[in-house]
Amino acid sequence: MNAMTADNLRSAYGGESQAHMRYRIWGDKAKKDGYPTVARLFMATSDAEEVHATLHFKALKDEKGDFSVTSGAGFGLGTTSENLQGAINGELFEVEQMYPAYIAVAEMQNEKAAISAMRYAIEAEKVHAELFTKAKESVDQEKDLEAKTVLLCPVCGFISLTGEEDNCPLCNAKKELFKEY
Repeated sequence: MNAMTADNLRSAYGGESQAHMRYRIWGDKAKKDGYPTVARLFMATSDAEEVHATLHFKALKDEKGDFSVTSGAGFGLGTTSENLQGAINGELFEVEQMYPAYIAVAEMQNEKAAISAMRYAIEAEKVHAELFTKAKESVDQEKDLEAKTVLLCPVCGFISLTGEEDNCPLCNAKKELFKEY
């Protein structure tokens, strides 16, 4: 694998891994603050970030050894509204800046596994940003997020609040594979 694509994948892996843990912490805070559906959304998104980290790790399967990894990560434990804004900011950074640049490099270097992993991630992150925005709007009105269910596609990290999909709209995985929160 080309060095630049490998560096980008390691950075994305680090960022996704940190988001996985950050969303767990923020989900616990949402639950304590009386927002159980927001908490479930944070937990589902935490697991989605783990899916993305795993895809990146597998794309790096031939890259062995120890590496210093630089990745962006939000820190701080605020109110549920503040934590949701932090999540929105992180997701939008990935959608608008990080993944477009990383995908462009991977395409230039013809790194098919990296392109596939990052395309799943960017499309799922768009959905995550929308769902966190919807959740923040509810919390800012001192209401929990209204959702029939919270479902995660374990293949690509897509999240549904309706369960109306027969297949994942991003990767076409069967709905039966989805994990419910």
